[in-house]
Amino acid sequence: MTTDRSFADSQRSETILSRITAVRAPHLLRMMEFFLTLFALAIGVAAVIIIDLTVYETITTTLLIPGAVYIAAVVGLHLIVRHTAPDADPLILSLAVALNSLGIAMIYRIDTSGSDPIGFGSSSIRQIVWSIVAIAIAAIVLWFVRNHLVLYRYTYIFGLLALLFMLLPLVPGLGQEINGARQWIRIGPYSFQPVELTKICLAIFFAGYLVRNRDALSMVGKKIGPMRFPRGRDLDPLLVVWAIAMAVLVVQRELGTAVLVLGLFLAMLYVATNRVSWVLLGGVLFVSGGLLAARLLPYVGSRFANWLDPFRDAQGASYQLVQGLFGMANGGTLGTGLGAGYPQITPLSRSDYIIPSLAEELGLVGIFVVVLCYLLIIGRGLRISFAGSDDFGKLLSAGLAFTLALQVFVVIGGVTRLIPLTGLTAPFLAAGGSSLVSNWIISALLIRMSNAVRNKPKLVIRA
Repeated sequence: MTTDRSFADSQRSETILSRITAVRAPHLLRMMEFFLTLFALAIGVAAVIIIDLTVYETITTTLLIPGAVYIAAVVGLHLIVRHTAPDADPLILSLAVALNSLGIAMIYRIDTSGSDPIGFGSSSIRQIVWSIVAIAIAAIVLWFVRNHLVLYRYTYIFGLLALLFMLLPLVPGLGQEINGARQWIRIGPYSFQPVELTKICLAIFFAGYLVRNRDALSMVGKKIGPMRFPRGRDLDPLLVVWAIAMAVLVVQRELGTAVLVLGLFLAMLYVATNRVSWVLLGGVLFVSGGLLAARLLPYVGSRFANWLDPFRDAQGASYQLVQGLFGMANGGTLGTGLGAGYPQITPLSRSDYIIPSLAEELGLVGIFVVVLCYLLIIGRGLRISFAGSDDFGKLLSAGLAFTLALQVFVVIGGVTRLIPLTGLTAPFLAAGGSSLVSNWIISALLIRMSNAVRNKPKLVIRA
């Protein structure tokens, strides 16, 4: 009798303890997120102070007001997460804030190298304003998208939106060509890159499409060697996406977008079917298309030539690439220190070449930290995919993680001569409102789906 009573008491104690732990878990996650986010903001503030002391030998108030609003926006987003996604992953928000804040500080550093005073029209102030707008949009996404499965209903609408965003730069009077690429639209004094929203729409469309058609794409085909290849009738989706990527390369003269479109589809197709043959076929198609474009299209051929031998025209076509390499070499292992380098010498040092700018002043160690932040975000996205309870959420979180991974690989690979240069920018770091908006939306969707992993949705979609 005594043994039974003690066993019952222990069971009751374990039950009460588990309930207390379940109640406290969301609170602990949000407290962790809050302190990590404060630390991320402190990194940005400390970087700006160091730049002021190095360049001006005093602390200025140039970024005080917009910076305070930016901090308030970040705290507001944290409160939205606390209210709408209490079980969400605590690292995603803080890592995004760390990268965003470091990008603002680096852009401010480059602004200080100019002769004009830093005002409202400067790049750093604009970056802060766009960061506030992007964070506000992320909060709106979190508030209204309470269940990511709602997006599944609009799979083909997102596919049409992706096509529309890709075609907008070709509309006469609306599209704008910059540096030879036609991927911007201009509305009044503002310009925007629709391709940044295209990647989100494509991720949603590919996830919904693959959930519906995964069985057909996974059908047994002919075995050649150790791999089994799909049937000829099942190659249509791959050929269509490849044709779209090649059209972007030819018409919009944008290599980065073409890589992103095809790479995203292949990554999600592999996750959906677990067949390496799809990746091999897609890789062969893209490499053959790229080599053909390099021979027939001068702007693609020029990028390949600069990649193979950047010093053949170091003062001309490959000037940007060479200056970026010299800047990273000047930084060495520990960097010159914030405010003590010459990142402004490299063209587009605030946007396309912000990674070499950071490498020069923070060194190899600083870039390792930046890459680690990216890897952690990507890893959290893949973890959400692995732990997800529905097929659509698994594919969508994997697709969004691969979107960030492809961008980081293409950007860092381009500036280090691992691959030819493209027109993509480093997520959260580079100057540009459209890139900030899209990447903060991606963060919001990952936060939403990480919350769903712990609160298993009742609706489960199966292919």
